[in-house]
Amino acid sequence: MAKSKKNGDEDYGDALYDLQVELVKLQRDVIANNRKLLIVMEGRDGAGKDGTIKRITEHMSPRETRIVALSKPSDREQTQWYFQRYVSHLPAADEIVLFNRSWYNRAGVEHVMGFCTDKDYERFMATVTTFEDMLIGSGIELLKFYLDINKDEQAERLEDRRNDPLKQWKISPIDQVAQEKWDDYSKARDAMFARTHTPHSPWTLVCADKKKDARLNIIRDILNRLAYDGKKAILTTPDTNIVMPFNPDLYKLGKIAP
Repeated sequence: MAKSKKNGDEDYGDALYDLQVELVKLQRDVIANNRKLLIVMEGRDGAGKDGTIKRITEHMSPRETRIVALSKPSDREQTQWYFQRYVSHLPAADEIVLFNRSWYNRAGVEHVMGFCTDKDYERFMATVTTFEDMLIGSGIELLKFYLDINKDEQAERLEDRRNDPLKQWKISPIDQVAQEKWDDYSKARDAMFARTHTPHSPWTLVCADKKKDARLNIIRDILNRLAYDGKKAILTTPDTNIVMPFNPDLYKLGKIAP
């Protein structure tokens, strides 16, 4: 499909179409070669995880694609090894699995809202990289994205949820205090980056204030980082002002919302 220009900007629909064609090629390769692909999407409330995951998966085979968005743990699950309820959702051969929030709930929401003890939190932070190393060692290809937005943008998006009857399912008690606990979430995010960004399991930061730009560039990043048969010879690289490997210098550059 030919790309068009509107007011000097890349046409979103055309760009998305081309990228989704490439995602279908990627999935074909995953299936043909018994690969296991796991994509973790984390970020603040309202950062755009749902919309991004929808655009990634909407033309993929539903048999080999799963979206995992777990609710709060049951009484029984609360007695289990913390990672246990996530393990059953990991990809088998031929599968692409996307986590809409993941075990990193413990580093963010649970820690900020007091849903876990300090001991639970420290135990998680001390063991999560070992857990991920085990996943990677088992043949799982793991990509971790953190969608970051500024405080005013979050406020606008949460207000939109409250006013849109089609988005009522997104509203939760957690949303109501997201702005109030903004600084606490920032501290939790920064601690997560500092302690869980490793060479074998790195974080990718997404500046997600503009939803459509974030979606396109996350998909570009996925396609550029993964090998697959039939990859387009000239594939647009992600905008490094939008999607970038985490680096502590990004704070000084103002790329991470305070």
